[in-house]
Amino acid sequence: MRQDPYGRSQYGQGGGGRRGGGLGNLRWLILLGFLVYGGCYYFSNRVVDPYTGEKVLIDNSIGVEEEKALGLQAYQEILQQERPVDPNSQIAQQVRTIAQRLIAKIPEVEAAIAAEKGTQPSGNWKTFDWDVNVIESEQANAFCLPGGKMAVYTGLIPVAQNADAVAVVMGHEIAHALLRHGAQRMSQQKLTQIGQMAGAMSGMDPQQQQMVMAAMGYGYLLPYAREHETQADEVGLMLAAAACFNPEEAVPLWQRMGEASGGQAPPEFSSTHPNPGTRIQNLTALMPKAMEYRQKFCPQGAAR
Repeated sequence: MRQDPYGRSQYGQGGGGRRGGGLGNLRWLILLGFLVYGGCYYFSNRVVDPYTGEKVLIDNSIGVEEEKALGLQAYQEILQQERPVDPNSQIAQQVRTIAQRLIAKIPEVEAAIAAEKGTQPSGNWKTFDWDVNVIESEQANAFCLPGGKMAVYTGLIPVAQNADAVAVVMGHEIAHALLRHGAQRMSQQKLTQIGQMAGAMSGMDPQQQQMVMAAMGYGYLLPYAREHETQADEVGLMLAAAACFNPEEAVPLWQRMGEASGGQAPPEFSSTHPNPGTRIQNLTALMPKAMEYRQKFCPQGAAR
């Protein structure tokens, strides 16, 4: 008679088979437990996004103030590592002016989009401590962190070529903060960690875990990230249009961005961003709506 690890008596070959079955059952029970836990986490942390009208995953423990604190910490670290240009320089003043015009239109744009989606404006932006710097870098990029800390890299200016295109990019980055995409990504990472723990504790070998995570990445994580970019494109375009910038500059901007990348971008299915062609197609479809926003929210004779 042999004693198995779970305290059950086993006899002969049949006992050995049952022991293996017991281990297999235990693995399935572990996976099932994590599946239930992951499902409970997912469905208990869903909220309605006022900008899309859809339910999104945002951990209840991640408040706007915590997002702001994380954004401020990241901003301070970036400014310690990067070199902002003189805030009194012409380019810094121009970028600040663009930011101010965009920020001023957030209440109207949020209210208009919420009305379209049948939701209530969140007003989270009211607590933002807005700040913008221009950073010396060859990157054709910009960012807006949770809480309103923003930066534009000097490498964006020659690609953008004009204030309207810069406004389209900055509107896109502001939209990420308004849509709370940072909190959504943190919540998504927690869900991913639950999946990783399930794989490790259920006895999957490293190769199996890697295959599962790759499938999750291509099937869920990357499409989710691309959806964030598409959402920010739409909200940012409406914001730029409402602030009296020409939204039609978005299309040639992304044509130039595609040329600037030299065709080195990865295939869309393996990227966190839509490719320029998809982006241009989406923006072109949104242009009639953007022009309506410009006509509605841009006062006659406003400075361009």
